[in-house]
Amino acid sequence: MSNVYIILEPVFNVPGRRLAGKSQKEVLAVAFQRPKIALIGGGQIGGVLAQLSALRELGDIVMFDIVENLPRGKTLDIAEAAGVDHFDVRLIGTNDYRDIAGADLCIVTAGLPRKPGMSREDLLVTNAKIIKTTGENIKQYAPDSQVMVISNPLDAMVTLMQHVTGFPPNRVYGQAGVLDSSRFATFLAWELGVSVKDINALVLGGHGDRMVPLVRYANVGGIPAMELLERKYGNPFKAREIMASIVDRTRKAGTEVVSLLKNGSAFYSPAAAAIQMATAVLHDEKRVLPACAYLDGEYGVRGYYVGVPVVLGKDGVERIVEVTLNEEERGMFQHSVASVVKLIDDMRRLGFLTAAVDETLFSRPEHELKLIG
Repeated sequence: MSNVYIILEPVFNVPGRRLAGKSQKEVLAVAFQRPKIALIGGGQIGGVLAQLSALRELGDIVMFDIVENLPRGKTLDIAEAAGVDHFDVRLIGTNDYRDIAGADLCIVTAGLPRKPGMSREDLLVTNAKIIKTTGENIKQYAPDSQVMVISNPLDAMVTLMQHVTGFPPNRVYGQAGVLDSSRFATFLAWELGVSVKDINALVLGGHGDRMVPLVRYANVGGIPAMELLERKYGNPFKAREIMASIVDRTRKAGTEVVSLLKNGSAFYSPAAAAIQMATAVLHDEKRVLPACAYLDGEYGVRGYYVGVPVVLGKDGVERIVEVTLNEEERGMFQHSVASVVKLIDDMRRLGFLTAAVDETLFSRPEHELKLIG
């Protein structure tokens, strides 16, 4: 009697798995392997990513960093908590890119934070060199993976990563919008005295001071947040003033954390946001989440990575979700996109995006921002 293999479809709907041409036994072996997550960068965010990935048993984890023994120490420390936290995944720390081979998802945090006295261009040059090296190694050792970038300046680093790897744009995306939207929701919850679980908030655009928190769409259990603010203060002008302060705080939230920490930047909240995205991909959840994604005409933009709502599943960015913007929102969004365009122009001027790369970077021969409609 021949063997019968029963494969649960969600198990091998894992990004990066290539089952074509494999025997039944090989398919079975692959299907019941845990996903492999490669964390590129063993700093503060990388450490929290490893811990949260292990606690949620998202997959086996390999942490890479250039600092000798740092990733080994961090992964060993987390692994030794398995008996307390009752997780069962494999954690490896390494200084060798070859150990990321077979990764289903690479999450990139490698790069330096902006330091006092460092110009914006200095940061761009420094982190672009790091991302270029990282992308080359991901392309060589994990060619079937998806790549989530957290490194700053985000929109430029995601763009560079996609072109160094040559991966389809849906497999390369950035984490910022989930974090920015969470910050917006948190500040709204504090002001309104309600659970943040009931807040729906969305932030679009580039990851920076020109991000666009969509006030009109913010709601508490379906009730417009502005309506609740007006009820609280009994004055629409005061409500708008409070909302404006919340929007401003959202845009400057990263800077606020930096100023309080004195020597460092946010690390827990960015990692938590990335884990939400990773879960959506590895579990094929089809979550609608804001991400830095490649636009090819959506929102009137063609040829740039920008923060917008997307459907995230096993194929990465499976589609862009367009929301209707009024004239004011559209103007703010275009203003935000213009800052992304400036970053990409700087990358080209500094030699990180060559003419050969530009041909793959943009979906149309025109390299200028297109505002359609």
